[in-house]
Amino acid sequence: MSQSEAKIISSPPQIKVPDTNAFHPGKNGASELVPSRYALKIGDIDVMVVSDGVLPLPTQMLGHNADPAVRASWMAKMFLPADAFDWPLNAVVVRSGNQTILLDAGLGLDPDLHLPRAGQLVQRLAAADIDLSSVTDIVLTHLHMDHIGGLLVDGVKEKLRPNLKIHAAAAEISFWANPDFSHTKMPEGFPAALRATAKHFLEMYRSQIQTFDEQHEVAPGVMVRRTGGHTPGHAVIRIASGDEALTFAGDAVFTVGFDQPDWHNGFEHDPEEAARVRVDLLRQLADTRELLVATHLPFPSLGRVAVAGDAFRWVPVIWDY
Repeated sequence: MSQSEAKIISSPPQIKVPDTNAFHPGKNGASELVPSRYALKIGDIDVMVVSDGVLPLPTQMLGHNADPAVRASWMAKMFLPADAFDWPLNAVVVRSGNQTILLDAGLGLDPDLHLPRAGQLVQRLAAADIDLSSVTDIVLTHLHMDHIGGLLVDGVKEKLRPNLKIHAAAAEISFWANPDFSHTKMPEGFPAALRATAKHFLEMYRSQIQTFDEQHEVAPGVMVRRTGGHTPGHAVIRIASGDEALTFAGDAVFTVGFDQPDWHNGFEHDPEEAARVRVDLLRQLADTRELLVATHLPFPSLGRVAVAGDAFRWVPVIWDY
């Protein structure tokens, strides 16, 4: 990885990293012991990956079409718990020119699903000195509650700009008017929570939503593209400047997706199409060697993709201190 690809941002206008992340036992307001943000440069564009926390889910959600014994063997090989494990949640802040862009908005308040370690994005943006009023655009990969819920937290809308633009695929907005869960395999309570959260979001922010059909340039070097699959309007965002690029893949790629790209995730509304999208995206990233970030890869979720026989290999970046 080049130094420019992982250069820590020390003092840009809206995205800042503190001089120290030292642990001060007993000191009020001390920095977190576990880092929750990671900043880098993509050419001239500032990027920060921010953790929204983690949510525990059953391991069968990673591959409900897989033989249980094969799935259990893979979990054991990866040193992961057999029954349930913590899914990471990542969002991204981008500064291109005079625009500050939030890619996805986290879970927000726990929608009665007992997810106490998720929904940390608003606090962690504040800890990173990112003022919500500085955000000019929000790009949503899709409207699942762990990507829009942060916008529904009490007091958040009042802190956002009145002229804030929220970008989402037209197919995604249409889908949530009457969502189809017939091909998903979610734990009890999740479909109802997803419906309710999407409905609440659309009621609150519809006037600020700007839709696109296939792709749209949000800011110089920031392009959002509809992929479908996970949801009909699921999108990925590519950030490119100079000879450097990074793709935020949202939920197109999960931890298991490199070794087992054909395994179906329980949240996928069209599992077959989602698998096709995943394979195409991973092949493309392996060819270009560009950086990848995804919502549910372990924080800070930065790495590259390599081909490994009929599957792929995840190559995490080495942290730049």
